[in-house]
Amino acid sequence: MKLSEFVKKTINNALIIFASIIIIITVLRQFFYPEMVFDVKSIYIIMSFSLLGALTGFILYSPNDISEKKMRVRIAIHFLALEIILISLSIVSGIVNSVSTLLILALEIAVVYAVVRLLSWQNDKKEAQRINEKLKKLKKESI
Repeated sequence: MKLSEFVKKTINNALIIFASIIIIITVLRQFFYPEMVFDVKSIYIIMSFSLLGALTGFILYSPNDISEKKMRVRIAIHFLALEIILISLSIVSGIVNSVSTLLILALEIAVVYAVVRLLSWQNDKKEAQRINEKLKKLKKESI
């Protein structure tokens, strides 16, 4: 993958992460804290966490093709790094102040990560199908 494609994908992932967090928090707040509203500070914190989360994608970046096994290892390392970094920042900034909020945050990170991985997989699947169609067309034209 070219660096420009990686940057584009990182920005796209940051936006998907941001939207997913907003949706999840909005739904959870409806159940647990219906009177709570979003303030500007919260939006900026969510934006910065989303961008930071997307920037850790450098763990997955490789200019050369790598095996599926190596990519799975990188995905596991990436997930653990995200959990550690985001939870640590939350504790330092005072967002997390109890074990229950820490567990909820860890679960939210896992859900958002799963959504991003699923959407990324869907996109990669579509891209592979498009490439296969072009290859079939090229093969037919050469015969």
